[in-house]
Amino acid sequence: MTKEPVLSFTEKGIYCAAGDFHIDPWRPVARALITHGHADHARWGMGSYLATHAALPVMRHRLGAINAEGIEFGEVRQIGDARVSFHPAGHVPGSAQIRVEVDGEVWVASGDYKVIDDGLSEAFEPLKCHHFITESTFGLPVFRWADQKDVAAELNGWWARCAAQGKTAFLGAYALGKAQRLMTMLDADIGPILTHTAVENTNKVLRDQGLALPQTVLANAELNPKDHPGALVIAPPSALGSKWAKKFGAQESAFASGWMALRGVRRRRAGDRGFVISDHADWRGLLWAIRETGAENIYVTHGYTDVFTRYLNDAGWNAQVVPTQFEGENLDASTEEAEATP
Repeated sequence: MTKEPVLSFTEKGIYCAAGDFHIDPWRPVARALITHGHADHARWGMGSYLATHAALPVMRHRLGAINAEGIEFGEVRQIGDARVSFHPAGHVPGSAQIRVEVDGEVWVASGDYKVIDDGLSEAFEPLKCHHFITESTFGLPVFRWADQKDVAAELNGWWARCAAQGKTAFLGAYALGKAQRLMTMLDADIGPILTHTAVENTNKVLRDQGLALPQTVLANAELNPKDHPGALVIAPPSALGSKWAKKFGAQESAFASGWMALRGVRRRRAGDRGFVISDHADWRGLLWAIRETGAENIYVTHGYTDVFTRYLNDAGWNAQVVPTQFEGENLDASTEEAEATP
């Protein structure tokens, strides 16, 4: 008799029969375990939610009144016949990998992750397991991230030049995670940091739970740009070039994304500048994380799935592509970015 896998991939999401729960489901289910608060992983309509205490405030902000329970990192919870625990993924504040053990067999659903410590999110924790579910958003050798300090120097140099020329610097970034990480990299001596409503709403949620962020000013409809010379504005990518942005007059715009490593993307989407920085693992990070698990069986969920899976199989792993509705990192507006306008 064939043994049922601890985790299976269904039309509703990743499912654990032993515990009767789903991980990051994309259709309504009775019980959902959520890795983090981005819209492609935490969706409305679940009967109940379980996520880290650090992830829940943003989830409630985005999803409204939900039946949700928090869990500490590393806390073991028995759910049916499954032993479940959440461990830092390093993606955004509160993000987790979910470890599931049944009869000694261990699976890890990593969600989205990065392996470098950005100084803001809880640092990635390698987990030993038999089966590892990984993303491959940047699963090509061309994607190799520079040191965060070097990127910060480039970013601040650009901002300082804009300020010296009497221009407002616009920086496009996700409202949750990327925007706050960029704030910690900015030199506030250059000028004021302004934020789009979607970004500032997220800032408030994170500050209320004790996350230390630099001082920012809400750039809503009432703000007069002339009162904030030399400013840098952090906004969702969809807001760059909008009617709201144009009221700031002379300006330059830039995107902060791992996709800026590709010259074609920079030409099409980066405005005046592109900064290569991502909250996902690069090629080296993906391979390091997989090696650290000790897992023989790898399931690749989104990104460069075919290429990355072929590489893993050639390198000795048992890897396969698993279709999901997870999106990874893109330069278009997502749900949390579109939820508010200035």
